[in-house]
Amino acid sequence: MNFFTYLSNRWDNILELGLEHAAITVVSVVIATVVGVGVGMATYNRQRSGQLAIAVTSVFLTIPSLALFGLFINILGLGATPVVVALVMYSLLPIVANTIVGLREVDPAIVESAQGMGMSRGQRLLLIELPLAWPVILTGMRVSTLIALGIAAIGAYINGPGLGNDIFDGLSRINSPNALNLVLGGTLGVIVLAILFDLLYVLINRLTTSEGVR
Repeated sequence: MNFFTYLSNRWDNILELGLEHAAITVVSVVIATVVGVGVGMATYNRQRSGQLAIAVTSVFLTIPSLALFGLFINILGLGATPVVVALVMYSLLPIVANTIVGLREVDPAIVESAQGMGMSRGQRLLLIELPLAWPVILTGMRVSTLIALGIAAIGAYINGPGLGNDIFDGLSRINSPNALNLVLGGTLGVIVLAILFDLLYVLINRLTTSEGVR
């Protein structure tokens, strides 16, 4: 069976796996964004704390994914939960680092002007600094999403949802007629999702960032 015939015959299944893959990626990046931006806000104005936050999240990214998933089997079992936890860990570094960098790059004169207008520390952070740092934070989210998309495929190793199931299925029966089609279909699906998410972030950036800040 050629690849295009395979795609037409299994389109519904590939679409279902693709939606699962996208969903687990979105959930993980949303959680990582909440945690990462919070950590960045708490540490950006303290040099050592910011360095420590970046160092810890950097360590997460160096852990081999198969080893981490294998470890989580004994702690969290199989399925979506350990995959989400792992993806959150892998997604933190770009978001934390970009939040710290973005907030530190805000012009001090603007912050001082806001302070002179009577704004509290929290108001300055939420109403002035975060909106100005938003494009940089969004770039971190964009990178994290691409990282999560790739690693989510390996989550099929512990019965996670998504396109990785077809990839691992194909690899497990590499000599069968459809083995290569399964691997190519799953891989192509991940690539398509990466392109779609990238375009989505371009749109979000245009809709949520003023021209003066871009």
